[in-house]
Amino acid sequence: MIVLDTSTVLFWSQNRALLSQPALAAIQGANSLAIATISLWEVGWKLKMGKLRLPITAAELYARLRQVDRVTFLPTTADIWLTTVALDWDQRDPADRVIVATAIQNSSPLVTSDERMRRFYDRAIW
Repeated sequence: MIVLDTSTVLFWSQNRALLSQPALAAIQGANSLAIATISLWEVGWKLKMGKLRLPITAAELYARLRQVDRVTFLPTTADIWLTTVALDWDQRDPADRVIVATAIQNSSPLVTSDERMRRFYDRAIW
C-alpha cells in the first residue's frame, strides 16, 4: 500500500501528465492506493475558497475514486491525530500533518509533489 497526498490524488485522477515518472511508476506498481479522508476535505475546502478549480465537486471525485478497486480511503483515527501532535515538524497545515501521520501509522510510502513533505518524510516518493 502507498499513500497518496492530495495533489497526487488530483494529478492522478485529473491529469496524469503532472505526475513525475517515479510517482507514476509507484502508483502503477502498487497493489493498493490509500487516500487519507482529509484529502476530500482539503479538495472541498479549496474549491469552496476559490483556490482550486475542478470540473467536478469533491463529492463527485470521491464517488469516482471509490469505483477504483485498489483505492482505499483511510479515516483519521485517534492514533493518527496523536501522531500529528507528536511530529517534530514545523508544518502548520493540518492536512499535510494528517497525511504524513497516516503514512507513518500505516508504515507506507507517501507519494507527494510537496517538497516540505518529502524533506520531512524519508519514505516519500516523487
